Amino acid sequence: MTGGSAPSLTVTDITVGGMTCAACVRRVEKKLSGLEGVAASVNLATGVARVSHPTDVGPQELVTAVEQAGYKARLPDPAQADEDQEDDEEAAADRAERSRLFVVALLSVPVIVLSMVPALQFRNWQWLCFMLAAPVAAWGAWPFHERAARGMRHAAATMDSLVSLGVVASFAWSVYALFFGGAGRAGMRMPFTLVPSGVDGVDGVAHLYLEAAVGVPLFVLAGRFLETRARRGTGAALRSLARLSVKDVAVRDGRVERLVPIGQLAVGDTFLVRPGERVATDGVVVEGSSAVDQALVTGESEPVEAGPGDAVVGGAVNAGGLLTVRVTAVGADTQLARITRMVTDAQAGKARVQRLADSVAGVFVPVVLALSVTTLGFWLGAGAQTQAAVTACVAVLVVACPCALGLATPTALMAATGRGAQLGVLVTGPQALEGLRHLDTVVLDKTGTLTSGHMSVARVTTVPDGPDEREVLRLAAAVEDASEHPLGRAITAHARRTADGAEPLPVVEEFGATPGRGVRGRVEGRVVEVTAVAEELPDPLADALRSAEDAAQTAVQVRVDGAVVAVIAVGDVVRPGSYRAVDRLRRLGVRPVLATGDREAPARAVAAQLGIDTVHACCSPEEKTALVTALQAEGRRVAVVGDGVNDAAALATADLGIAMGAGTDVAIGAADVTLVRGGIEALADAVRLSRTTLATIRANLVWAFGYNVVTVPLAMVGLLYPMLAAAAMSVSSVLVVVNSLRLRTWQPAPGRTHTPRQRARAGL
Repeated sequence: MTGGSAPSLTVTDITVGGMTCAACVRRVEKKLSGLEGVAASVNLATGVARVSHPTDVGPQELVTAVEQAGYKARLPDPAQADEDQEDDEEAAADRAERSRLFVVALLSVPVIVLSMVPALQFRNWQWLCFMLAAPVAAWGAWPFHERAARGMRHAAATMDSLVSLGVVASFAWSVYALFFGGAGRAGMRMPFTLVPSGVDGVDGVAHLYLEAAVGVPLFVLAGRFLETRARRGTGAALRSLARLSVKDVAVRDGRVERLVPIGQLAVGDTFLVRPGERVATDGVVVEGSSAVDQALVTGESEPVEAGPGDAVVGGAVNAGGLLTVRVTAVGADTQLARITRMVTDAQAGKARVQRLADSVAGVFVPVVLALSVTTLGFWLGAGAQTQAAVTACVAVLVVACPCALGLATPTALMAATGRGAQLGVLVTGPQALEGLRHLDTVVLDKTGTLTSGHMSVARVTTVPDGPDEREVLRLAAAVEDASEHPLGRAITAHARRTADGAEPLPVVEEFGATPGRGVRGRVEGRVVEVTAVAEELPDPLADALRSAEDAAQTAVQVRVDGAVVAVIAVGDVVRPGSYRAVDRLRRLGVRPVLATGDREAPARAVAAQLGIDTVHACCSPEEKTALVTALQAEGRRVAVVGDGVNDAAALATADLGIAMGAGTDVAIGAADVTLVRGGIEALADAVRLSRTTLATIRANLVWAFGYNVVTVPLAMVGLLYPMLAAAAMSVSSVLVVVNSLRLRTWQPAPGRTHTPRQRARAGL
């Protein structure tokens, strides 16, 4: 054995054209995986092959391998990526398919009607049907013939091989019947039955199968047309994300404003966003204030207020005033690019059940071909009439459908990952969805996950005969505005938000700060002090002080002209949606566990507010990882939710890592699921969506397997007419895709949420 390090691997996506069923997928994967060191996963719904290969195997070599398998292949070209161009190409292909389908329908319907209704069969009707059927069997079915011939050149058979053979067999038998079997004589009438009778024509005249020769391509073309449009719908969320990008942005040089391409922006530059325009890229507002609609990017249902110092994401819509934004990220580093990349990666993946289905599909078509030949031989050997044997043989060819097997999982995953992105849930792939489905324990970080992660005003309590809350905040913030203490900044920020820009803070005079004590100043002629509590307080304020201590918050008192007028509680407050999220997880059978590096008192206080029974405080990153390992040893399926570098190890160790979208890149990189919104409200939605998705996949696979288990034997025993077999085959694929499309409109169930007091009363 020679030494040396293993060659490094890289991942390349290849767009594959011409695939129509799971057998095609299996064939492309087998061809690519035949290259040394190459592993490939091909998605039928997206038409993309994701290939992991050594660096010494070039992308062009991969393209050549796909082409050698008999399919078209091309590498994506970022320089020429144009969403409008792709839409134009899709529209052109759509028009071509529609035109072919229209002509085939125009020619086929008269043939089907005349063949099915004997009362309409006029003299020499069969020759008119022959003239109409010939172009359908040749030109209308040409895509099937072409792909079947290409497969034969590569010693492979696909769904197109079955359709092509069915059309050729039906039309060839009809030609024989017309010219040599007596069916071409004037005045011939042909009865029609839904079930083949096994009788060799009427009065010794061979039966015509022109209706099958035109019905098979008609129904298959119609089914694939509907299937393609439906599959396109499953990727609508990804295309909507792509359309959020801005091509040109307004920048201002002094007083001169000009438009520049988005590619010319760099970190640190500033640009303008007018009302109704999209934010060009991630940044921080430096001037102006407005409501910003981020629904399409983060899933937040309501616009959020953005002012100086607030972060905004590229793709969000400015719903109000003029904003000046400083760039913090460009190109692939933006949140929109990251979301798009994660959704694309998720849709390129493959669930375990789909790999099983693809393995079955790889041998499906050869088995069907063998069954059709066996059926023909059995019927002829049993002494049946020739046309009955041909009917059963053609029906077996046409009714078999590996398409549904290939589409069962990827269409559901595409719809689910797209819907998840709209709700603010990004998954790395089907394995993450499967992990969410089986989740039974979730380890939650506190700071930045269940709480806001920064100091803010939790409550303001005033004395009954003193100034009101708004006035107290205005005076306290005026004094604290000159302070650099975190408590002071929290009070000042809260006062400004409460005032909503109605009036500026008053000017403070004679400002002074006492370390460890507080601040003091004269505001509008009154002496205002914001200090730590160091004296007896009247009852309302004393109660507020005790509540703040119980919640592990910091309380300060406000004195005006020597009299205590209010107590302000400041702390890292629980996010508004955290209780609802934890409650919904518990109702889904997921046990919440709080693990934080914070002290015992704040951890217990937050756990009490949220109804979490198991608390681990003062946890180091190693202790969090050990906790996850211990829970796994108990047989639990564990997820970890975190947002910081200290959570990365636990995220990677857990069965499922879930990162907050506002967290660090390290945490997000170690996670399987990212919650784009600020809180964990979307976690319960992710669990329910995963369960619904996997239930949809199971239903699709049951239908795909069950359909073939039922219809192929019926065709073999002569109880299924070829034309009806074609219709059933087409409907099966469409039903699978339509069932998956239901996930696009999936809505989270609001459910009733109880407060801790209500839960205690109800014994919950």
